[in-house]
Amino acid sequence: MEWLVAPFEVAFVQRALWGGVLVSTICALAGTWLVLRGMAFLADAMSHGMLPGIALVSLMGGNLLVGAALSAIVMAAGVTAVGRSPRLSQDTSIGLLFVGMLSVGVIVVSRSQSFAVDLTGFLFGDVLAVRQGDLALLGAALAVALVVSVLGHRPFVALAFDERKAYTLGLRPKAAHAALLGLLTLAIVASFHIVGTLLVFGLLIAPPATVLPWARSIPVIMIGAAVLGSAAVFLGLLVSWHMGTAAGATISALAVVQFLLSHLAAGCVKRRPPRSRLVHTLLVRPGTRTEEVSS
Repeated sequence: MEWLVAPFEVAFVQRALWGGVLVSTICALAGTWLVLRGMAFLADAMSHGMLPGIALVSLMGGNLLVGAALSAIVMAAGVTAVGRSPRLSQDTSIGLLFVGMLSVGVIVVSRSQSFAVDLTGFLFGDVLAVRQGDLALLGAALAVALVVSVLGHRPFVALAFDERKAYTLGLRPKAAHAALLGLLTLAIVASFHIVGTLLVFGLLIAPPATVLPWARSIPVIMIGAAVLGSAAVFLGLLVSWHMGTAAGATISALAVVQFLLSHLAAGCVKRRPPRSRLVHTLLVRPGTRTEEVSS
């Protein structure tokens, strides 16, 4: 069993594993709502739309996290503003902003002779370069994500399944949508410089989508997504160590393989995706502390 344990006896691989576990948990909290609401394209757009801010801040010698956060905030605000137009679908507005932000980033990069950010690193990150300070940052981000998820659970449920019911119950769906965008922004910004935008997107969408055919409640989806994301990180680091592959890309690929196997198995046993049977049975009494999402 030395082949299984040996890679994780090395300090930088241990930090990579812990960093991946923290990222997986943060992404499970945010990604579950994205999958339930069919907002995967938004996550992709926001993760890649960070390039302009990263490019500009890099040229000015600033902190890349600041640039990523500013771009993500601009993207989220733009999606919210453009999405209010009755003549444009949400996918259309997201797609246009995605292309616009990415184009601006590429233009900035192409005009610079001293761009300091490796675009491969931007896409796949460098999970093996996780430092102790990065783990502290991810731990703080996870704490904030947990608080937002707990406080916003009820309005998030209402927003995911029936926005009109949310209005009726006074749960302020617009504020809930803004909070959800904030949770998504937190997950992407806190994680991208470690695992890259593609891995963040993979861990946001693939694990929750993998659990979806089998789960009967939202907390189960979140827990299952965190476990599967962590398993993809562990196996990805193991495969990367022994086969010499890129760690971030290997983790992303394994997360997608999990999704394919899950849905293949679900098809074989003829299980339907639970979104159609996940019905919130409470939310009727706004003051209640008990919430259940079941069939």
